[in-house]
Amino acid sequence: MQPLVQPEGPAEAILPDTESGAEDWLELNREYSEKWPNITRQGTAPEDSAEWDGKSGKKELFSPNPGSGD
Repeated sequence: MQPLVQPEGPAEAILPDTESGAEDWLELNREYSEKWPNITRQGTAPEDSAEWDGKSGKKELFSPNPGSGD
């Protein structure tokens, strides 16, 4: 069995736990890492992924039910 290869993310996506504003993301990560399944296969990037790269205000668009339109 071959090891799973993870694509590298942008360095600016990784924040120290102590950085201002990281608290909200830490709580979301903590909660949903327990609820959602692990991603084990790389999928196809959405067609509009470049438009979302670096976009601010993403937290306000977060959905606990991705793909359901909620």
